[in-house]
Amino acid sequence: MTLSRRRFLGLLGGAAAVAGLSGCGALGLDTPAGQTGDPLTSAVPLPEPYRVPLPAPPVARPAGTTGGADLYEITQRSAAVEILPGLRTTVWGYDGIFPGPTLETRRGRPVVVRHRNELPVPTVVHLHGGHTPAESDGWPLDLVLPVGDTSKWAHAHNGMVGDMAAGTREYRYPMTQRAATLWYHDHRMDFTGPAVYRGLAGMHLVRDDVEDGLPLPRGDRELPLLICDRTFNADGSFRYPALDRSLRTLPGVEDDWMEGVLGDVVLVNGAPWPVHEVDAARYRLRILNGANARRFSLVLQVPGGPNLPMTQIGSDGGLLAAPVVHQQIDVAPAERFDVVVDFDAVPVGTEVTMINKLGTGSTRDVLRFRVVRAAADDSRVPERLADVEPLGPGPVRREFVFTRGAVGDHRGWTINGRSFDPNDSLADVPLGQTEVWRFRTDVHHPVHVHLDQFQVLLRNGRGPGRFDAGWKDTVDIRPGEIVDVAVRFTDYQGKFVMHCHNLEHEDMAMMATIRTI
Repeated sequence: MTLSRRRFLGLLGGAAAVAGLSGCGALGLDTPAGQTGDPLTSAVPLPEPYRVPLPAPPVARPAGTTGGADLYEITQRSAAVEILPGLRTTVWGYDGIFPGPTLETRRGRPVVVRHRNELPVPTVVHLHGGHTPAESDGWPLDLVLPVGDTSKWAHAHNGMVGDMAAGTREYRYPMTQRAATLWYHDHRMDFTGPAVYRGLAGMHLVRDDVEDGLPLPRGDRELPLLICDRTFNADGSFRYPALDRSLRTLPGVEDDWMEGVLGDVVLVNGAPWPVHEVDAARYRLRILNGANARRFSLVLQVPGGPNLPMTQIGSDGGLLAAPVVHQQIDVAPAERFDVVVDFDAVPVGTEVTMINKLGTGSTRDVLRFRVVRAAADDSRVPERLADVEPLGPGPVRREFVFTRGAVGDHRGWTINGRSFDPNDSLADVPLGQTEVWRFRTDVHHPVHVHLDQFQVLLRNGRGPGRFDAGWKDTVDIRPGEIVDVAVRFTDYQGKFVMHCHNLEHEDMAMMATIRTI
């Protein structure tokens, strides 16, 4: 059976179509394989992989304290940086860099992050995975207006207005959560995709005493890895098919990329296909898929030998109860996998290459490790990592269907046949109450829930999948799948959102208001 992608998506206008899609992945309806998105080709010759060193984003330092909280100050601004060798790319970056500075905070020690917007458009900051009060969660309409710009920006959101801040906003994070790999990124309604694509993303690592007490790799042997894909114009600028290249008024992308934007250059910490020298020792890799739409299937390839295993110790919401060994890891947009890799398992001089099994050509290459020296190593992965409270199964309380559909008078993406309405809640959920939610999809949708992590109970009725362990805030749902999760919101009453983290889908209305009561 053969259908064009556009014809296939045209058949998915309503939620009723989902019932017949149980085998759509097997029918060859996804192009490229394993993705929902369309490739975008660079207009500049691409460099050879594994020629530039892996960068390490700087760790932010507190500027002081305020009200008993550590105060961090970040300026959002544009800057010309070298990404492709010999070319300058203008990024919109936190502190003018891409990725932004890494925040390292501790459980139980509150944090205030003061953001100043020196960009030409409004922004919103979301701490992805943060257990955060509604007023600091990054509600899509709570804009930080550009410094000195008093323009009325409501027109960009069809007259919908949130809490606008002039120039700066303070985001308050209580840090009452487990150690975990979080990240922060722009979350402005209708324009999240192009803003993140231009560079508004960074890592945020939460630490605690439980994790510190484990003999895991640390220091230089702990590597945050923000993996994403981008495409470049001939002058080195980012190429993105926005309808409004200024990102000021008209949201959305050109029709050919409504399914998602797939770049042809893989960046790790902002560098194209970098290389990193390592000891013959264990390393902790904090893997984040920061792509707009691309899914990665990562393996560690050893020349002439078996692939190097990756021992997963954590997921979106922190440590697992016990480690899980993988030969490959499938990572959807916004998911995080915390893994330990033992480079002592190969001889010194070996080059271990992280490749993407879902990629072809330039998108198959990701990152290379060169094992350059023998070294002492007292780290290990314990058989028991942390206590993980299980959320019990129960009857399905709510069902959410993610499909292509009408958004006003044009095409877009919907949840339960409805486009995002900030004033209309799809679920009013009592704080402290565990509910079972069911997610259904037409094509690939990585579903992200704000405020609290959840646990995957069933995938197509057969228990969690092999990448579903632990606390999750984003779950990769494949075409035609049905996934049940246990959700429990705590502490903070207010309006939050749930959405697809394919950012082109999110910008084209695949988002819903959730109220905690």
